[in-house]
Amino acid sequence: MSSVEFKNVTKDYQGNVILKNLSFKINDGEFVSFLGPSGCGKTTSLRIVAGLEKNSGGEVSLGGEIISSPEKSLFVPTRERNLGMVFQSYAIWPHMNIFENVAFPLRMKKTSEAEIKKSVEDVLQMVELGGLSERMPSTLSGGQQQRVALARGLVARPKVLLLDEPLSNLDAKLREKMRKDIRQIQQHFKITCIYVTHDQVEAFSMSDRIMIMEKGNILQFATPSEIRANPVNDFVKDFIS
Repeated sequence: MSSVEFKNVTKDYQGNVILKNLSFKINDGEFVSFLGPSGCGKTTSLRIVAGLEKNSGGEVSLGGEIISSPEKSLFVPTRERNLGMVFQSYAIWPHMNIFENVAFPLRMKKTSEAEIKKSVEDVLQMVELGGLSERMPSTLSGGQQQRVALARGLVARPKVLLLDEPLSNLDAKLREKMRKDIRQIQQHFKITCIYVTHDQVEAFSMSDRIMIMEKGNILQFATPSEIRANPVNDFVKDFIS
């Protein structure tokens, strides 16, 4: 696990300011949700942590080490950041069975076959997919496919797990169960987690702290109880009501 820190991070795109001097720190083992309406900058912030986009200014640090700083001409590529990622679209490969989908990050690291087998079996048990390793993705439900994506994100024991609206494609009942399961798994692994969502229920039921964003700014970064008790302005008050 590892901390994540932004110092005066900006992002400009074709003359538009996407992020405006963001500064915050996520602590080791903390579950933080980036919450806000579409276009507020939450997914861009996550993608900058992932190395899928470059910040235009400021510093991004992982575990106290700078991983992106335009001013210092420094950029650590995604593959060297040791991150797990889970996306809304699942992004699992239809031509690979469940075992091979989950094993992929370990094969990229040239892990031994014995270690791959044990790690994949262990994480599949953790996400309640034990015994399904030979199945193909097309035979699984949406919830099961998302569990495969979660297992793949965890199998290499990343420093930070990044989740971008991972439950958006699931029905309400399954979303409720997955919220509880993701939080339980995160606590089991004691992994730092950043969770992007526009759903207040998800953010408030899962998070240690919530970062509420609007138009590229951080409006409030606090615990769910603190935000409910003392919303910083009318936008936050209306958004969480």
